[in-house]
Amino acid sequence: MLHVVHHADYMAPRPDRGSFKFDKYYLVMEELRASGAPITEHAPDPMPREWLEAVHCPDYVEQVFLAEVPREKERRIGFPVTPHIASRVRHTNGGTWLAAQLAMEHGYAANSAAGSHHALYDTGAGYCVFNDLAVASNRLIAQGDASRILIVDLDVHQGDGTASLTALRDDIFTLSIHAEKNFPVRKARSSRDIGLQDGTDDDGYMEVLERELPALLDAFAPDIVLYQAGVDPHGDDKLGRLALTDAGLEQRDRFVVSQARRRGLPVASALGGGYGEDQRVVGQRHAASMLAMADENRLYPVAMLGR
Repeated sequence: MLHVVHHADYMAPRPDRGSFKFDKYYLVMEELRASGAPITEHAPDPMPREWLEAVHCPDYVEQVFLAEVPREKERRIGFPVTPHIASRVRHTNGGTWLAAQLAMEHGYAANSAAGSHHALYDTGAGYCVFNDLAVASNRLIAQGDASRILIVDLDVHQGDGTASLTALRDDIFTLSIHAEKNFPVRKARSSRDIGLQDGTDDDGYMEVLERELPALLDAFAPDIVLYQAGVDPHGDDKLGRLALTDAGLEQRDRFVVSQARRRGLPVASALGGGYGEDQRVVGQRHAASMLAMADENRLYPVAMLGR
């Protein structure tokens, strides 16, 4: 059973400025519903303002809520923050929180949006408005659902915002495996950064992931894994510089889930990046990613959850 978090507001009307395409968010759900796989959909509540303000600058949160984000910040985000976008990002952030709650019950759950790892303290960036990974992590720890959280970021772009927002914490560990020469030009410092060379293929990628992740899980001993499962390391991705295949992405995703679940850890994934001229193909990659992780999760009894 795939437990997937989705909300109608994820498909906010496309703003009149900016190049970001929102089509993939409904295409992902179309692919999942047409797959024939057992799926349960869950609708998130909007992320409470005080949870956002615990991580982001309150003045910036106010700008987003009022849809009055300064033009220079909107340029950095990549699109204007309209009232529809403001509602959308509250729900996508609430979605990652809900996916974490569901993962702790079922072993694995997915948010069909978010993974907004470029958003910083007082501004958004790189198509990201609020950083759902940092906000959800902070809240999970604040209310006692977890004491240590591992954020595994396998998007083709470094998770610079997540790294910056969690840099002073020893209870949140950020692992970012990304294309070294891709955006952002100026990298932040994650707890562990691995920059890959352009054209890294399935074998080269898995060699790194298999070396790094198991050792990190054992050394850091988190209570939950939040996984930024961007599909933009694919060789055909418009904004990627790596060369993974469909089979390579599936191998990557199954490995993350299997390594966590065999240690009794829940995994909550957020959608992350994926770009191309044919949005349906991108949607298919995201859907395949979630279905593969749900399939891998079924190998591990829910009774294993908890340390």
